[in-house]
Amino acid sequence: MIGKKEIRVIYGENPGKMVQELLDAIKPGEEIDKNALVGIKPNLVVAKPSSSGATTTPEIVAGLIEYLKSKGRDKIVIMEGSWVGGRTSEAFKACGYENLSRKYNVPLIDLQKDSCKAYEIDGMRINICGYANRVDYLINVPVLKGHCQTNITCALKNMKGCIPDSEKRRFHTMGLHKPIAYLNKLIKQDLVIVDGMNGDLNFEEGGNPVQMNRIIAGKDPVLVDAYAAYLMGFSVEEIPYITMAEEIGVGTADLANADIIELSKDKGKDSGSRRITPSRRVKQLSRHIVEDSACSACYGSLIYALERLDEKGLLSKLKEKLYIGQGFKGKKHGGIGIGACTLGFDKCVKGCPPKARDIVEYLGGLT
Repeated sequence: MIGKKEIRVIYGENPGKMVQELLDAIKPGEEIDKNALVGIKPNLVVAKPSSSGATTTPEIVAGLIEYLKSKGRDKIVIMEGSWVGGRTSEAFKACGYENLSRKYNVPLIDLQKDSCKAYEIDGMRINICGYANRVDYLINVPVLKGHCQTNITCALKNMKGCIPDSEKRRFHTMGLHKPIAYLNKLIKQDLVIVDGMNGDLNFEEGGNPVQMNRIIAGKDPVLVDAYAAYLMGFSVEEIPYITMAEEIGVGTADLANADIIELSKDKGKDSGSRRITPSRRVKQLSRHIVEDSACSACYGSLIYALERLDEKGLLSKLKEKLYIGQGFKGKKHGGIGIGACTLGFDKCVKGCPPKARDIVEYLGGLT
């Protein structure tokens, strides 16, 4: 089983197969008691399919259930509470989870209808749905995506689905960041499996999916979120709840001392049929790019980086095209290359795939 300071990443286009391989590598079954009640918490914030970039890919949860059952861990529930104004029951249906429930005989727990209990921590009172602390082993399956108020949403913020609607409203009046940090002090996540297949560019409700073709595993939600921020082009300081959670002992954001291992590589855009149609915003950003057989993970990092540069007012100052893809491997060029395939370029952001944060810092220094 992986340790607290470890993160594992797998790339590909078959999320069900990918998560099985990932779980075989990290072996969570070794630490789950055979009589334990295992809770799976996806992100089903709205009643939209995962292709929108808003919700957790059901194939990932299916692969997770199959793995658990193969290890004799049969007591499993899927639990979620959608956002205020939405109905979890509608999300379960629209997102494919009713079918999962029937196929694998796994109950769906609507946390909007669950009882709740108040907890006190450092002078803060937080109401939490009963099932969140009733399960013996909690597996958080968030989506790697942007958020209009907190910049990103991943492991830590996904726990907000474990509080009643009245508390969700109150969290917003409190500024989101502090209550999210303290909520994670009260709810223990045992394992985080991040759906990084095609999360939204900048909005939790979806609409601008960015194909990234990756799944990430870790045990420390603070470390996972620090890594997620880096992948999306943010510094940890730009996501205050990450540093707040670190300060109160939820976990560490120290990526420099983390053990991050990629179990595979993305094989490129022509390796399979799983394709997300680019939104208008993604098409706008792609005007800055010259692409030749780029891997989705690499291309997605660049799209996130360009969005961050635009938010900083720097994208309009970028006068050169950006070249990316396996078609440029071994070629000499005078432009700006993105990724290991463009090492022959005069200017190049290294990495396979490069992280959006590295791209932002490099291109920001050129403007």
